[in-house]
Amino acid sequence: MLDNYEKFKTDVFSLTKIDLNAYKEKQMRRRIDTLIGKNKLDDYDKYIELIKTDKEKFDQFVNFLTINVSEFYRNPDQWKILDQEVFPKLIDKFGKKLVIWSAACSTGDEPYSLVMALSRHLPLTDIKIIATDIDKQVLDTARLGLYNEKSIAAVPDDLKAKYFSKIGNSYQISDQIKRCVEFREHNLLRDPYPKDCNFIVCRNVVIYFTDEAKDEIYKKFHQSLKPGGVLFIGSTEQIMNYKELGYIRNKSFFFEKS
Repeated sequence: MLDNYEKFKTDVFSLTKIDLNAYKEKQMRRRIDTLIGKNKLDDYDKYIELIKTDKEKFDQFVNFLTINVSEFYRNPDQWKILDQEVFPKLIDKFGKKLVIWSAACSTGDEPYSLVMALSRHLPLTDIKIIATDIDKQVLDTARLGLYNEKSIAAVPDDLKAKYFSKIGNSYQISDQIKRCVEFREHNLLRDPYPKDCNFIVCRNVVIYFTDEAKDEIYKKFHQSLKPGGVLFIGSTEQIMNYKELGYIRNKSFFFEKS
């Protein structure tokens, strides 16, 4: 039905600076074709014209294209390791003023979870998280800090009581936590990475990229970390060549820069 995908990828990059060549084509093309169909179009060029001229449709496209499945304390067993082993080790090694980056942070669930988890070890005044995502819409959602019950289900009860207020059927995260997070727009495939990080979290995102793009991202994370810094990846991901990339594997999903 839809052809000339190569031209479409070029047009998308010109418009958004999102490089579709870095994504697994079959999976990504299926997602895009579905969205185009929902907009009652059957031509890539017509769809490009639509998102060029309609800001709402442009935002819809970027939001649909980027993967925004998120929840607080996702995979609680891994957060337990983070709380009991990783954070104490990092604080012991680097001190209280840790440089932490939550990459591809989506709607903010992850960086806010990091602040709450760290609050068991440090005063909030010592906690600062850089949180980035390619999607302006989800960053706006993150800054708002309003979540449904399902999203916060895994938050420990004491932290939920301390840092959330119920508003109707939703939950608002406290300004105390919000102040610890700086949200920025960032494209993992194009933009410069933060430097001298002690801890980087990037979970369940790079699975959507090609192997070449994955390696490039993991190399750049390695360059961003200080020696002894740690990368935390998602439960759906593996770094098979972590030794070649300069990492030491600590537990299943934590990789230390050697």
